[in-house]
Amino acid sequence: MRDELLTIGRFARLCRLSVKQLRHYDETGLLAPIHVDASSGYRYYAPGQARDALTIALLREMDLPLAVIAEALAAEPGRRAELLRAERDRLAERISRDRARLGMLERLEEGGLPGYEVSVATEPARHLAVTRATCAATDIGDTVGACVGRLLPLLGGASVGWEPPLWGLYPLDLEERTRIAVGAQTPQGARVPGLTREVLPPGPAAQTVHIGPYAQLPLAYNALFAAIHERGLRPHGPVREAYLVGPAEAPPEELMTRLVIPVEENA
Repeated sequence: MRDELLTIGRFARLCRLSVKQLRHYDETGLLAPIHVDASSGYRYYAPGQARDALTIALLREMDLPLAVIAEALAAEPGRRAELLRAERDRLAERISRDRARLGMLERLEEGGLPGYEVSVATEPARHLAVTRATCAATDIGDTVGACVGRLLPLLGGASVGWEPPLWGLYPLDLEERTRIAVGAQTPQGARVPGLTREVLPPGPAAQTVHIGPYAQLPLAYNALFAAIHERGLRPHGPVREAYLVGPAEAPPEELMTRLVIPVEENA
């Protein structure tokens, strides 16, 4: 049998890997040599292990976690495909976030920190019919879209009128699991089946308007919070976004969102 096996050096060259990588795969339980000499400790591999070694290297190049790789190698084809689909979706999400960051960096590179006009005025009371959801902070965009998909049919089927725009309500601090609401202003006391009521009291609020993709909203929030603190004010929730021009009405670069944060004087 020994004549059919490859030393770790020869196996590494066959797989275009380093000896260090193969030793690491062994130590982490990903790919153990088929034989270890008891006296010398030399590792020996079978040529048939090359496919697994190459697959491990490929998946590691894609930054898949070692635990996922180990499970995928041991899984049946159906389960393996399921694991790889999940990693593909996570990668696509990372790419989407990176594209958004790239867009913000390009905007900053071209014109510096965007100049947002921030004003403080009394925000009127608003009576909203809302749908609510809980999601990870990274999933807010998709969750808002799903909420809008539930909200509009219920508003359309109700006998009460509602006043555009749609509103998004968010906590002041985004946590790992964030409770959000999306709604529309309706007459005071009106009830829409399937939706709950949210009354926003009147009071002073700092506000600004963002024109551009939702992914670049952090630029507007940066300006808004900076202005709040510079004026000696204290923000409190819920943070409100009014979608003045939404995706159904304009391309991403022409979207218009009004950001409103209730404030009070610092004690």
